[in-house]
Amino acid sequence: MSSTSTRQLFELGGKAFLVVGGARALGYDMALALAEFGARGVVTSRDAAAATAAAASIAATTGQPMLGLSLDATSESSTESAVAHAAQHLGRIDILINTVGGGGGGSGTTSPHLADRSLAQWETIQRTNVTALFLVCRQVIPVMIRQGAGSIINIASIAGLVGRDRRIYPQGMNPQTVDYAAAKAAVIGFTTDLAALLGPNGIRVNVISPGGFARGQPRKFVRAYSDRTMLGRMGRDGMDLKGAAVFLASDASAYVTGHNLVVDGGFARFK
Repeated sequence: MSSTSTRQLFELGGKAFLVVGGARALGYDMALALAEFGARGVVTSRDAAAATAAAASIAATTGQPMLGLSLDATSESSTESAVAHAAQHLGRIDILINTVGGGGGGSGTTSPHLADRSLAQWETIQRTNVTALFLVCRQVIPVMIRQGAGSIINIASIAGLVGRDRRIYPQGMNPQTVDYAAAKAAVIGFTTDLAALLGPNGIRVNVISPGGFARGQPRKFVRAYSDRTMLGRMGRDGMDLKGAAVFLASDASAYVTGHNLVVDGGFARFK
């Protein structure tokens, strides 16, 4: 019986990817990781210049062809146009990573307390994190069905898994909002059932739930958060999500679908 080497299982040569929200932070890291393993792709941002710059940076680093496109994932017309452009440019879409979302709290946000949240704020969070995901997947899935294969990776959060201890947030840093937790739980549920729906088409659908990443937060918060993880630290940009993305995108996870890969240093299971 012939077998494929483990190294070959992780290789992405000949694959084409679309990373929605791939111009910065975790989205950029994952797009870079896919290109490092041989895939060519498209990264998007609401800001066309940011998308173009990110694509150029990834291409210069990896030597893989890259394109940056403007895409507002909360807009049906923008999503339809950008995905059609990406599919035409690439010829196929083997891997889709959705990093759409945000609004989970932090400096400069409005009050997180439920009584203070307006309906407009609630609807914005759901549209940004859930409706946008629906719009992107709806456009990409027909491409993958025609191919008879594909890997979709959605990005949720540990916010959809655990209740947050808001005592660790110092003054001036607004805690996570309940509407954000609801949205990220919806992303996990959406992923699970979409995997069941698309399995017969040879399409795998998984979700990554990252924990908190260190990005200049107040030291008091970083210490308190780190103390609540098994590994004693926050996540590191440029490192801690890249391997998870390559695994779920590649044939190394060919028998994995409907799975929530929690990348949080043990935060969600540490009691």
